[in-house]
Amino acid sequence: GEVWGVFGSRSLVRCLSTKASSRSILTALVSKAKQINGRYEKFLERTFPRFYVLYATFTKGIQALFLEVKEIRKIKSKMSHQRLSVQHLPYREMERLRQVRCRAQDAFWQFRRDLIKVIPIGIIAIPPFANFLVIVLMYFFPRQLLVRYFWTPNQQVEFLDAYDAIRRDSYPDVVESLALAARSLPEPQLQKRLQELCAEVQRGCQPRVAELYAVRSLFSGSPLGLNKLHVSHVKALSQVLFLTPHLPAFFLRHRLRSHVLEIRQLDRAMLRLGLGQLSEEELKAACYLRGLNSTHLGMSECRAWLEQWLGLSCKLQASEASLLANSMVLLSLNYIRTKE
Repeated sequence: GEVWGVFGSRSLVRCLSTKASSRSILTALVSKAKQINGRYEKFLERTFPRFYVLYATFTKGIQALFLEVKEIRKIKSKMSHQRLSVQHLPYREMERLRQVRCRAQDAFWQFRRDLIKVIPIGIIAIPPFANFLVIVLMYFFPRQLLVRYFWTPNQQVEFLDAYDAIRRDSYPDVVESLALAARSLPEPQLQKRLQELCAEVQRGCQPRVAELYAVRSLFSGSPLGLNKLHVSHVKALSQVLFLTPHLPAFFLRHRLRSHVLEIRQLDRAMLRLGLGQLSEEELKAACYLRGLNSTHLGMSECRAWLEQWLGLSCKLQASEASLLANSMVLLSLNYIRTKE
């Protein structure tokens, strides 16, 4: 027994010694790799400054991606342990989850689409110095192949403008569909109000929140409720939210309702937090999500527009979601032109 005890103690010491040695070797290797990488980055920055911008963007993008994955896991763990539903989360956590949640028949939210696009890029970058190939891809096909994590600041503005231009093509269709549906409204007074409102927007004016709120009752039933809108109207609204319009009508309506009600939920969380607590980046992202191209707007302009939006959104009932969806166009179509 004593022999085995001594033998066991020696084995344990050797095992611990081996582990400590392995750990120190690994630490030394990591330190050396960081040192080499630091020299490599300085060389790129000094010799190829333009190339270094792409390289730095790629490196920061990988870090940001994995940090977001880690953050989302933390939020979901918190929800599980505290038995919280999404609507009870703070605004920033709710906004994070918005990018990963799969709603009904909606296949993938932006984050999942990002993840699918970024997996091949990550695999390509695994071999030593293979990030050169990734940077070549970034240079030639940044918007098509890469996700927002790997866009330079200039590319972010350029690509957001490009995506906004695509969705803005559907804005006149939304207003025209709304004006057309107004003709079949049974109440003459409200019918006239809505027609005048659409005409103002088509002339380049921006409606007041009070004007939109005054016609809210029209958007609960036929023909302006989300379940009663004409299919072409629903397709145009889907494009405003960057959703594919190429689905059967039932799925289009259901998915559009889910997304609009989610924004309404986010609006209430944002109101609880307070617009003054949001950074410039968060203000711009919030405006962009709700239909306004904020890439060239300042903080004060974004905050002013969001105040108008929240003044409407947080007063509407879930049954009036159709008005909120249409207001993404009505409140944003002429905002920049009116400011000018």
